[in-house]
Amino acid sequence: QVQLVESGGGLVQAGGSLRLSCAASGRTVSNYAMGWFRQAPGKEREFAAGISRSHSTYYADSVKGRFTISRDNAKNTLYLQMNSLKPEDTAVYYCAVDRTISWSIRTAPTEYDYWGQGTQVTVSS
Repeated sequence: QVQLVESGGGLVQAGGSLRLSCAASGRTVSNYAMGWFRQAPGKEREFAAGISRSHSTYYADSVKGRFTISRDNAKNTLYLQMNSLKPEDTAVYYCAVDRTISWSIRTAPTEYDYWGQGTQVTVSS
């Protein structure tokens, strides 16, 4: 079993920055791709960013150039640096661990097994 705990969310003005963290415990996750997803009120959960076991990254078009995903395997921790935030980035952000060991980054929530409880990000205009 893997437990994931997100932190770093909050209220920020448009144009501002936040850094989310996701601490994993229970077992090491370094062999698995991990991702950040987000869910706005009334909308489905969507992929935002992913990082593979080899540290390659992939971003949704909506966040590309503004968000940076990274991981520290020694700390078993995933990060999401969010810059130039927009009101449309407002959502609950979740980190997740892929259900299988592979070299690819998958974007469907159903491909991920373990989820954190989420952290709220609110961007005011």
